[in-house]
Amino acid sequence: MASSLFVLGGARSGKSRFAVSSQPPHARVAFVATAEAGDADMAARIARHRAERPRHWITVEEPVDLVRRLEKLVGTVDAVLVDCLTLWVSNRLLRGDADGAILDECEGLAALVRRRLYGVTLVSNEVGEGVHPETAAGLRFRDLLGLVNQTVAAVSDRVVLMVAGHPLTVKEALPSDDVPPEAP
Repeated sequence: MASSLFVLGGARSGKSRFAVSSQPPHARVAFVATAEAGDADMAARIARHRAERPRHWITVEEPVDLVRRLEKLVGTVDAVLVDCLTLWVSNRLLRGDADGAILDECEGLAALVRRRLYGVTLVSNEVGEGVHPETAAGLRFRDLLGLVNQTVAAVSDRVVLMVAGHPLTVKEALPSDDVPPEAP
């Protein structure tokens, strides 16, 4: 049965590397990238991450309409890795989306994870443990991402927090948590 993994951590904590290494070696995996190469540093990071992924994976770039894109992958892949929800929330905010619209889309994402149509790995930053944001926009982003992370963690079978390259299990699936998949 397909399972779900949510990987959280700070910047450069090893989240992406851990998420990639958690995929079955011969599975048909779709890597769903939410990043956009807005500057040279981000372009270099995207290129580095792409080089670290197995060559047989497909890459799907989707900065905004995440659930719609994930629905289109049903039946074509064994697993999906979304990296990352942090940039997805940021992209939606920069587009001018209301908090409620983003949270509604997150509920759609949670529903998709619950359906267990394929293995799902989601990556996000834990931004609530750092410096208190000084701007209203920073506070809004931190609070909204915190709610998105809580929603995703609640429906994920397993939650891992990355600290200095080391995975700390926050939530592990229990046999009683195994719920049969919902019909598509």
